[in-house]
Amino acid sequence: MNEKRQDYLTWDEYFMGVAKMSAMRSKDPNTQVGACIVSEDNKILSMGYNGFPTGCSDDDFPWAREGDDPLKTKYFYAAHSELNAILNYRGGSLEGAKIYVTLFPCNECAKAIIQAGIRTVIYDSDKYADQPATVASRRMFNAAGVRYYHYTSSGRRVELEL
Repeated sequence: MNEKRQDYLTWDEYFMGVAKMSAMRSKDPNTQVGACIVSEDNKILSMGYNGFPTGCSDDDFPWAREGDDPLKTKYFYAAHSELNAILNYRGGSLEGAKIYVTLFPCNECAKAIIQAGIRTVIYDSDKYADQPATVASRRMFNAAGVRYYHYTSSGRRVELEL
């Protein structure tokens, strides 16, 4: 056969797949989020998932979402996938890059994305669309000229044996 195969992954499928695989590394019992940063010429630059900083044991810090004492919840300790992906990058500038993320970025991650020079955000879930943090993200992205769009799933299933 002299023709290329037709059922290969699109770039969006490929990079969102990498973000979803990254999310599977998260030990958070409630929400697993993954991110994949990609260059303008479609090279993977970095990946990240939500979790605690290096040196902060997953066994010693809390995973709770709620509690009377905020120091006994995860929110003061966990780093989001987008921030981890930005901080994990060791190659210099992220100017002009794209980030694929399984959940629309919060306002804190939006600030980091903008400051890092990332110009496009491709997201899967937007389950917190009406929350103030997400509304603020959209405002900042719009003001800074960061393009964002929802990933359109092809519905294709990919199975890996690991």
